Order: sequence, then structure tokens, then C-alpha cells
Amino acid sequence: MTNIKFVVRVSRGAARAPAYVQRIDPSPVRMTTNRKLALMMGRITAEDAVKSLQTSHCIPELVPVSVAV
Repeated sequence: MTNIKFVVRVSRGAARAPAYVQRIDPSPVRMTTNRKLALMMGRITAEDAVKSLQTSHCIPELVPVSVAV
């Protein structure tokens, strides 16, 4: 059986590699370029993270990931 979890990918322009949300607990959200270290979240938590990251300099998006249970 598989569940669908989400990671938040943030694009900051064509010149930079996309970053992923690693932690959402501290005030500035911690980012990583390694997708394996990205935080897997439920849809509601991921949508909240996207809302908090929306600025004119970055474009966050939800990326679904299948997780075996």
C-alpha cells in the first residue's frame, strides 16, 4: 500500500537549482537542495508552507511523492 505525501519545491530563478523545504519549525524555513533530505508532509501542511513562502523572488510548488507503508 502506498500513501501520497508532498514536498515543497521552491524555484528562485533559472540560474539556481531548486530547493526543497527541510524544516518548517524555526522562524526562517530551512531549505536544502538535496531532495532526499526534504520534509515529507501531508497536503494541508504543505499548502500552509507554500502560503508562507510565496514572495516575489521564489515560486513554491507542491510535488507529490509515493511512500510505501
